[in-house]
Amino acid sequence: MSEIKAITGGVYLVIDPAMERSLLLSKLAAALKAGLAAVQLWNNSLAGTNKLEYIATVSGLCAAYNVPLFIDNEWELLVESPFLDGVHFDAIPNDYELIKRHISRPFLAGITCSGDVDVVRWADKNRLHYVSFCAMFPSLSAGSCTIVTPSTVKQAKEITTLPLIVSGGITPDNMLDLKRQTPFDGIAVISGIMSAANPYHEVLRYKNALTKNYNNYENQYDK
Repeated sequence: MSEIKAITGGVYLVIDPAMERSLLLSKLAAALKAGLAAVQLWNNSLAGTNKLEYIATVSGLCAAYNVPLFIDNEWELLVESPFLDGVHFDAIPNDYELIKRHISRPFLAGITCSGDVDVVRWADKNRLHYVSFCAMFPSLSAGSCTIVTPSTVKQAKEITTLPLIVSGGITPDNMLDLKRQTPFDGIAVISGIMSAANPYHEVLRYKNALTKNYNNYENQYDK
């Protein structure tokens, strides 16, 4: 595996393996072309799915753009597959030192904080690569995530220098107001991109909102 690209911010796309595969791969390819920071394979595989083969297929698309591929929670798959670059934890795992020994190779790691800044402190102490906050707004994709206040994200920024990723109901429009309330480095999106008719265009809308570059992006990037 080539050198892993660090997470610094940008658009972090979460994909649902329960989506029809050819449609998912088509939408993912379009999103990657627009420029993603990372891709996470959600732990929602259909019964009978060959996870290792699925990971290899998705990795082939991500690797072409040097975009790291994460697995959701199932860190054991990093042992079995050389095509995964990292793992995203939904909560503080049991015995993280043991997990690192089992994986036995460099990997990226991030974690969800649902409003408990002690999770941020743990991530900072254990040198994870980012912290994600779920959910900033109500969202079907966010499931049972607790709504996180902007003040919590702001507090986390004072605790750690790790990149902070916000998620849950994020749109290019509500992101603007959220940026006025708290600093953050990136966004994680599922349906906002993967349910769009034109994922390429949607990624650019998110990126432009994230960087405050709003000038005529529809004309510049419309495909």
